[in-house]
Amino acid sequence: MSLQIGTAPVSWGVWFADDCKQIPWQRFLDEVVEAGYQSIELGPYGYLPTDPVRLRSELSQRMLNVSGTFLMGNLENPSKWPDRDRTVERTCELLAAVGGQFVVLIDDTYTDPFTGVRTGPTRLVAEPWEHLIAAVHEIADKVFTQYRLTLVYHPHAETHVEYEDQIEQFLQQTDPARVSLCLDLGHLAYRGGDPVSFMRRHHKRIAYLHLKSVDPKVRNVFHEQSIPFSRAGEMNLFCEPSVGVVNFSAFRDVLSEVHYQGWAVVEQDLYPCRFDKPLPIAKRTRAYLRQLGLG
Repeated sequence: MSLQIGTAPVSWGVWFADDCKQIPWQRFLDEVVEAGYQSIELGPYGYLPTDPVRLRSELSQRMLNVSGTFLMGNLENPSKWPDRDRTVERTCELLAAVGGQFVVLIDDTYTDPFTGVRTGPTRLVAEPWEHLIAAVHEIADKVFTQYRLTLVYHPHAETHVEYEDQIEQFLQQTDPARVSLCLDLGHLAYRGGDPVSFMRRHHKRIAYLHLKSVDPKVRNVFHEQSIPFSRAGEMNLFCEPSVGVVNFSAFRDVLSEVHYQGWAVVEQDLYPCRFDKPLPIAKRTRAYLRQLGLG
């Protein structure tokens, strides 16, 4: 096992490019270093500086490097993501300019990110599903041929690839040579999956990890009361790895068993949160992972 550990703006309560409830980006970068990390994801485009010269300077001053960033949009209905190509291009241009490698692609949620109101079907069949698969291939090809970056698809709560049966179908219908997975342990566990057994079965398709866990009691409340994912941060659905439902010791052992080599980015969705909340959590999490022998 050879693991490169990083973290991401979401662990500091950042979901959007600009929001008054979010920590200033300079403080985020400073606290990443203080917490003991040397690598980050860029987060939502526009949160960190988008001028590559300035961003490289800010990262260099703190001796930080970049693992990747994410793209999120409606993959099954092109009319609902009309600026898709330009969004892909500007995101990849910035990522490549600062030395990142992975583009984490996520389908748009079927609920409103602020209100939780249902905005579309919870499952796709027939043509919409085929459109999603085709869009993933198209974006993967663009990311690689134009920028030599690697696309990894992220199954995500309240999107159309969230439950294990959907992920299995996705893997069957996508080209392994073009599309790999970003396995988010917390999102899989939230929807009842077992990250340990899933990693053992599908490690050849998994090129990138998001390390995250879920509070089982809060998860039960979410499911029993049909609470939308938009309230995950405020209700502390995601918790520190040391106390959540994911068995990180067993997951570490599987990583060693399958000889995993690659990135593992720590995420704990905290939006919205007090500005003084993330740093102590980040420090404890980094220490816990070191204790387990993870990075």
